[in-house]
Amino acid sequence: MKKALIILSIGTLLAACNKKAEQKTDAAKDTVAIENPTAMEKSSGGTTQFDINSIPVSSAEVGELPFFSFPKGLGFQNKPVQRSYDLLFFPLKGVMTPIEGKVWKTYVVNEKSNTEEWSLPYFLKSYDDAITKVGGVKVFDGKVSQQELDRIKEEAKYFGEEGSIDYWNEPVKVYVIRRPNGDDIYIQLYGNTATGAIQILQKTPFEQTISILKSDEIKKALDATGKAVLHINFDTDKASLKPDGKTAVDEIIKVLKTDSNLKLAINGYTDNSGNDAHNVQLSKDRATAVLNAITISGIDKTRLSAEGFGSKNPIADNSSEEGKAQNRRVELVKK
Repeated sequence: MKKALIILSIGTLLAACNKKAEQKTDAAKDTVAIENPTAMEKSSGGTTQFDINSIPVSSAEVGELPFFSFPKGLGFQNKPVQRSYDLLFFPLKGVMTPIEGKVWKTYVVNEKSNTEEWSLPYFLKSYDDAITKVGGVKVFDGKVSQQELDRIKEEAKYFGEEGSIDYWNEPVKVYVIRRPNGDDIYIQLYGNTATGAIQILQKTPFEQTISILKSDEIKKALDATGKAVLHINFDTDKASLKPDGKTAVDEIIKVLKTDSNLKLAINGYTDNSGNDAHNVQLSKDRATAVLNAITISGIDKTRLSAEGFGSKNPIADNSSEEGKAQNRRVELVKK
């Protein structure tokens, strides 16, 4: 009987110990910090991805870009880069994601009048506090994988520019301030033992500033310089004309019908994105598409020629989306 009681007591003691161990394990699980878990949703393929809809909307007054002053004693190293439209990559949950909009970025250093040494915790904490107080949510804090950096290296053109982020050596902090009207604010910053950098982007749609030249404007340019530059819209990475691209071709046809002796070389150009050989072929295909659209209207094909030059002879800076749009063009050259 005593043996039975002893065995029962030991069994009861073991069960109690196991229960306490389970409770301790569960408690440990509960205290694991999962930063903003709602900003990451599981996709159908099992991988995680950023979801802007999971970020709470902030209606706090934030003013105009760049929204925040520098922390006391800190300032920019050189003149900040500011563009009305650009594309930057942000590591949203570690995935380098292209976002388009207004951009402001700079390196941050101690002001010359500041007698204190540079403090990375002060720089990071200052912005963290300011951003979260207006409803910003931290969506990434860590290093970006080399695989991700290799994946986007052909598309990301600004590594090394003023305000660049050192993804290769330092952890990066990324915040999102979700706005009621959709012009969400993306902020990323990093620092080291001597300096920091911050990039701020306000999401905005692209606004087309290039208009279609009318036939009289094309004729005037040809007479004055022997060349007319047109921005004809094609489907992305294709030689098929969009509706407004066909409208532009109609203006060329009017010029050719007005002057029966006019002969034109149609030269296609692209921006510098992608492979050179591909760009040359694409620009030639687009020039040929314009030629074919013109001849369908009854214009003699012998009055025309088509050639492609890819990204050669740019007329604008390819380092911005606005410049790239200018370089994607068709030039009509008088023969």
